[in-house]
Amino acid sequence: MNQKRLAVRGLALLTGVALAASVPTAAASPLPVRFELPAPTGPYSVGITELHLVDQARQDPWVPTAVRELMVTIRYPATVNGTSPTPFMSPAVAEVTADEDAATLKIDPAELDYGFTTHSNLNAHAVPGRRPVVLYSPGGSRSRSMGASLMEQLVSEGYVVVAIDHTHEAPAVEFPDGRVARRALPPSSIEVGKRLIATRVQDTGFVLDQLEVLARGGNPDAGRRRLPHGLGRSLDLGRIGMVGHSAGGFTAGETMVSDRRIDAGANLDGSMAYSQSARDFGRVVNEGLDRPFLLMSAGNHSAASDPSWREFLTNHRAWARQLHLPEGEHFTFTDYQVLLPRLDIDPAALAPLIGTVDPARSTAAQRAYLTAFFDQHLRHRPQPLLDGPSDRYPDVRFPS
Repeated sequence: MNQKRLAVRGLALLTGVALAASVPTAAASPLPVRFELPAPTGPYSVGITELHLVDQARQDPWVPTAVRELMVTIRYPATVNGTSPTPFMSPAVAEVTADEDAATLKIDPAELDYGFTTHSNLNAHAVPGRRPVVLYSPGGSRSRSMGASLMEQLVSEGYVVVAIDHTHEAPAVEFPDGRVARRALPPSSIEVGKRLIATRVQDTGFVLDQLEVLARGGNPDAGRRRLPHGLGRSLDLGRIGMVGHSAGGFTAGETMVSDRRIDAGANLDGSMAYSQSARDFGRVVNEGLDRPFLLMSAGNHSAASDPSWREFLTNHRAWARQLHLPEGEHFTFTDYQVLLPRLDIDPAALAPLIGTVDPARSTAAQRAYLTAFFDQHLRHRPQPLLDGPSDRYPDVRFPS
């Protein structure tokens, strides 16, 4: 991969706002495309709730007149009698995201209905029992919603998954009182990228603090809104993992350097450099980790092409594995993988975003390998799937 391509996966993906820059105009359509996510396949139904968290001790790094406010989504194994499925995004967030994505894709925003129904059921009762917790951090300038398919699958397999929106970086974050915080990032630079990752690490630590409040029986929601029955008792904070896409994967590694509460981490196609050419790497690269870490990549990205990954693996001191989807691309590891092919756009034009891999096979493989990773390292159940290539998932390679 040349330095230009590495920059795209590095700093540009920390602070950039576009999916890509060269998708040709599609045929106009007066009606929205019918979107849906593949159903989760595990034995548990999926419950969902939101927390509004306010860090009174921290100034917002992007809007200095405000304190730091976050919205997080908690998905958990649930009983679903009498509950209703939730939308993929709230109306305000869906509108802003559709406008941005439509401008990139050169289509009418009306075609992008991000308010479609998911498989997550609002405020359902939690299934009794303590569950491992997995944090999810989205890609740079992306919404916490864009990993829903992977999150729903992990929950269906018995995990509690907590997705974090990084306010003023995501396209829009809607708070319970109706306020909508739009993106407020300065122009892209190495220093902005460093502040962005540092902010995400602080956000993650604060969320973990608030989950501890929840597990002790408290209610950390700023408005003290009623929480689902049994939610706090379902959190096993002695078993915590973290997964993130792009800048979220970098965030997972950087958080693990300074926060021992996270036991295992996964990076979905995120470079861990602020500048590849200057070898300006994150702490996780320079210091490595002493806990398990999974690297998943796509297209022309891998440790062979990314110096930050090579250096990380050199310094890492625990279990590590690389997995590669050669026919995928950077946004293969988001819900765009299954949503964009439904649009009336030439697949060749979408290939720079999501590759040419079959979306259903790609999604099934990602779900299987992520679940296996956390099963092995949070539940301590050996997973032969992680030992080498599988005929069940032929799109996945194990780089040497």
